[in-house]
Amino acid sequence: MNDVKKTPRTQAKLPRGFGDRGPAEIAATERMLAAIKESYRLYGFEAVETPFIEYTEALGKFLPDQDRPNEGVFSFQDDDEQWLSLRYDLTAPLARYVAENYDRLPKPYRSYRAGYVFRNEKPGPGRFRQFMQFDADTVGTSSVAADAELCMMAADTLERLGVKRGDYVIKFNSRKLLDGIMDAADLAGEENIAKRLIVLRALDKYDRLGAHGVRELLGDGRTDESGDRTQGARLTPDQIAQVMTIFEPSQQPQTNSAQLLEWELEDSAFTSVRYDRALGGMVNEISPEFKIDALPISNLNTISLFRSWFSGSAKVSQALDELEEMAQLARAAKYGSKRIRFDPSVVRGLEYYTGPVFEAELTFEVKDDDGRPVRFGSVGGGGRYDGLVGRFRGEDVPATGFSIGVSRLYAALKAINSPVVAGAQQRGPVIVLVLDQAEIARYQSYVSTLRKAGIAAELYLGSSGMNAQLKYADKRHAVCAIIQGSNEREKGEIAIRDLVLGAELAASSKERADYLELRTRAQFSVPEADLLKAVNEVLSRH
Repeated sequence: MNDVKKTPRTQAKLPRGFGDRGPAEIAATERMLAAIKESYRLYGFEAVETPFIEYTEALGKFLPDQDRPNEGVFSFQDDDEQWLSLRYDLTAPLARYVAENYDRLPKPYRSYRAGYVFRNEKPGPGRFRQFMQFDADTVGTSSVAADAELCMMAADTLERLGVKRGDYVIKFNSRKLLDGIMDAADLAGEENIAKRLIVLRALDKYDRLGAHGVRELLGDGRTDESGDRTQGARLTPDQIAQVMTIFEPSQQPQTNSAQLLEWELEDSAFTSVRYDRALGGMVNEISPEFKIDALPISNLNTISLFRSWFSGSAKVSQALDELEEMAQLARAAKYGSKRIRFDPSVVRGLEYYTGPVFEAELTFEVKDDDGRPVRFGSVGGGGRYDGLVGRFRGEDVPATGFSIGVSRLYAALKAINSPVVAGAQQRGPVIVLVLDQAEIARYQSYVSTLRKAGIAAELYLGSSGMNAQLKYADKRHAVCAIIQGSNEREKGEIAIRDLVLGAELAASSKERADYLELRTRAQFSVPEADLLKAVNEVLSRH
């Protein structure tokens, strides 16, 4: 008996949280990235590239008070026992790059970069361990004009990608405003850090739970439909009322319409109040189009409303000064609230941001897996992070940035059939069939002639017969195939097959009026010297 054990076959299986991409998706993504780059370049940003791997310390991903990396990053030790990690985002590597090259870089330094980032987290629907981001950052200025320009650029970029005006909104807020509101609600001090975290998490669930659900989480807590109980922040009714004001700024003065210029009315979002049975109360509804009894939203009026509510808070006043300047800059550039809107309910990054924050949200509806309409939601965001570069320099360096989730935005553009990603099937190369191995040098010369003329061409390198080679050409999405058997070779000719017309002919009836004409055009012979002319004729048809 043969006791030699067979080596088990390696299983071809993709790791969880990762994905493969085919040529069509790669080509569509490249077109999308090219459009984003062009938009960023118009704003004066230049390209920079950082490596996939950084020192873990540079990423700020060590566990508190421990000498090992956070479990959320993919890490390993180098031969010098230094911890290295795959980058978690594109911002921390940029901070390291700027700090390392600070003296030679122009300030402010405006750059963009695209690339994959990695998260060592449990994957799930829509959650991947590897995904692409496209970032733009301005480092070296504390002017909120830099934040306002990022909002404008985000709006311009979405429209360049085919998202219609009214199907998106760039929302902006300030971390300082959130901090000031919680201070006004007597939630300041180290003793309230845990409670503030619960409050911020509750506020971030407004879109899913509505006002009633958030109020429960700010109070004693909430029991969901499954019976699971979430502990609340245990705020007093007065504290809850103050915190909940961030969801009520869409109230607008009745005189608002008369104050707006014609272009502002055309580029405004509108607010109205309605009763929501599911949420059990009145809710503010915002629409990109005018409705009966709806009022246009003015960013400056909304900010003024907040000033009246928190007139005694210096921190809120400082935040509103910055937000008002952003709103004025957007207005001067003729961006209305339909495109760029102050929304104090935007909560991004509990530890990352130090000032203005913004979020790009798609407002159109798509169908979920169960066929129910859902809003697509956020596809990007960012904000001011004045402390990140300072980790390397011992002094704060002002910086602000915006990041697009490329994979999520790609899915959104596919959903609306954007021409940027939903273009025609990428055309394959001209396929030169090999019907006689002894003549392969002759076939190779045809391929070289086509390539020298700038036409993508491929010599069939398999061992199959003519029919299989033509099927291969179809799978390669080729428009044209070059055929030369012994009969054509004796005449000094080559046969040109139009594969697109050939497929149309195969699906047609012989009774079709133009059947004979189609057949003549679908395959014809020309002298070898006319190869280029004939191929160009076929390619020009499609």
